Amino acid sequence: MLQRAPVQQRILPATPSPLRQVVDQAGRVILGKERQIRLALACLLSRGHLLIEDLPGVGKTTLAHVLAKLLGLDFHRVQFTSDMLPADIIGVSVYDRESGSFKFHPGPVFANLVLADEVNRATPKTQSALLEAMEEHQVTAEGETRKLPEPFFVIATQNPSHQVGTFPLPESQLDRFQMRLELGYPDRDAERALLKGESRRDMISALEPCLAHGELLEFQEDARNVHVADALVDYVQALVEHTRRSPDYASGLSPRAALSLVAAARAWALLAGRDRVLPEDVQAVLPGVASHRLHPAKSGVRRTSAEIAAALIEAVPIP
Repeated sequence: MLQRAPVQQRILPATPSPLRQVVDQAGRVILGKERQIRLALACLLSRGHLLIEDLPGVGKTTLAHVLAKLLGLDFHRVQFTSDMLPADIIGVSVYDRESGSFKFHPGPVFANLVLADEVNRATPKTQSALLEAMEEHQVTAEGETRKLPEPFFVIATQNPSHQVGTFPLPESQLDRFQMRLELGYPDRDAERALLKGESRRDMISALEPCLAHGELLEFQEDARNVHVADALVDYVQALVEHTRRSPDYASGLSPRAALSLVAAARAWALLAGRDRVLPEDVQAVLPGVASHRLHPAKSGVRRTSAEIAAALIEAVPIP
């Protein structure tokens, strides 16, 4: 275990914590979206991958850029298109005349944070190139397995599925994302400040990392060590069991989803300056963890992530 100061001593509201700095600095660029910023950061702290789904132009790509800059991560952006091939992501071997052999040229997936921009504009075959990387933190190309750098995250953005030129993400791909977020339109005050303010691109260029090299890995370890009481585990199991028994859903939450819920709740508690998870932490991250995994049993029914979470929270009492 890392020999560091206790969580509460390092992340009290009055303390200039690096994590609090990340939230504050990101909030100056992404206006009026502090909750979404905190959820995205909780996802990364819990070693998860993030899917941001919303209309074009609401700041999905900007959020990924901001987090990469503030966390001091090696960052690669991949613009997904319909003609992209898996080798464009993983890499390819090219013949070297001098050595007389093939030399592997790593693709953009070899980075700490990979932005898969408009991931649902690529074909399912290309989308599946991320599966091994997201689950195993490694890629296998031409019979050889290569480890990816640590930490490793994928932040994917996608446009709504009803838009032209999109391919729905397979269920197996969706389940690899720990959380799914929607940014939504800014409120009137935030949009006015955005219109009158400086360029977001210039603001991102001026950002400085808030975390030293390797410090993110230490915070991830802190998040993993946040205490989860047996009663809290009972609550998570009750939520999961309800989705499996309820006739409202085509299928319930999987064990991977339950693990994601606990991990995200631990990170949310860490951001709040606590060393133990409360039911409120589970409820805070529930919309992001559950919304892309739960599908209505009746076709044509569509509910927002907030509605899905609210229905679950109302149906399952806290032990």
